[in-house]
Amino acid sequence: MSKVYDTVVVGAGMAGLVAARDLSTRGRSVLLVEGRDRIGGRTFTDTALGGQLDLGGGYVHWTQPNAWTEMERHGLEQVNPPLESKTLYQLADGKVHTTEEARTYELVGKLFADARKRFPLPFNVGAVDNGDINDQTLEQRIDSLQLSKHDSDLIKGALGGLVHNYAMHGSTQLLFAVASNFGSYAAELETAGTWCITGGMKKLSDAIQDESRAELRLSTAITKITDSGSGVTLSTSNGTEIQAKTAILALPINTMRHITITPSLPPSVRKMLADGNPVRGSKLWVIVRGHVEPFSAMAPAGQHPLNAVRVEKRWGDNTAILCMISDSDSIKHDDHEAVQKALRLFVPDIEVIDTAWYDWNGDEFSQGGWMMHRPRHFLEGAVQIRKGHGRISFAGADIAAMAPCTIDGAMNSGAAAAVQVENILNGQKIRPKV
Repeated sequence: MSKVYDTVVVGAGMAGLVAARDLSTRGRSVLLVEGRDRIGGRTFTDTALGGQLDLGGGYVHWTQPNAWTEMERHGLEQVNPPLESKTLYQLADGKVHTTEEARTYELVGKLFADARKRFPLPFNVGAVDNGDINDQTLEQRIDSLQLSKHDSDLIKGALGGLVHNYAMHGSTQLLFAVASNFGSYAAELETAGTWCITGGMKKLSDAIQDESRAELRLSTAITKITDSGSGVTLSTSNGTEIQAKTAILALPINTMRHITITPSLPPSVRKMLADGNPVRGSKLWVIVRGHVEPFSAMAPAGQHPLNAVRVEKRWGDNTAILCMISDSDSIKHDDHEAVQKALRLFVPDIEVIDTAWYDWNGDEFSQGGWMMHRPRHFLEGAVQIRKGHGRISFAGADIAAMAPCTIDGAMNSGAAAAVQVENILNGQKIRPKV
């Protein structure tokens, strides 16, 4: 007779690692399954360009309670900022500008002026009725300010490293993020993308897994999950079945939507999964010759292939530059001449030596980049899915209640799902399946 686990956690990213660790160290029998041949999910520290680089999520901050608590727990509090930029280049109205930073943040402040009024209690996303902006796109919110092309581009450039297409994303997720960071978009940018762990995120994912007592199965993809009411059956791609009392799906929604879940999920969740995460962006590391003066650059999505650029660190005798790309198809990442041409719009004499990246869009277990929700889903499908579905719970940065789209959010989500499962195992009444 096959073993029946207390819970099976699907996905060994940060959410799944935390959920499996929390439940297994409480004495529950836990199986952690992961489709890839490694743990870490959309964080991925790899050897590239002669050193260690985070090719996926790589940023944490001491104001992020879940991430920082884990780092302190494992003695990983040493974090490094990028080199301080001397110049900020901004593409607006077809021209590059170097004196618009103050103006940009004044405009962005107007864009998100109502953030704290909309989300006064970020831990309770429904504290205020935001139905009037539930369908609003970022494009529509920007247009509502009735700005010149120049000023509109300044705002779009400031958002360029977070989006894929302004017309595809709802406005509510970024309003929530700004509200969660003291009403400041600059604070949101610092917490979400400035400080990295010395040695890479792998140190943190390995530390969490080393503490866990969960059984780990790599290269194991789940295709079907059935909740019978008294237990859960998970089917793998190789035809085997796993039995458990409960399950946690800790996956990106673009992967989750390919798993058959029975009984059917609520309509708002099905709609969110069907629409998917629209982000098709990427993170590109570029090594340039010599020690160039540190700089940053911003460019609106759709107007330049590199949308957020920052000199990150020295790389021996050379310099490592981080580029966030809103649309991966806009540039061939290994075409050094194309990347050099794009960078030379800002720094004319820069010379590209090499590049490194990971294709998260082509990875069958991510099928996209970081999460930036379409309209409606942040306040509907994401809220509904966190409630659980019978004996199936859900976790991940894509659907996190706090700090969505971040490592901290993934950890928060995993811990919350573990508590939800613990309550079910302790006999708490299960929420009826809709």
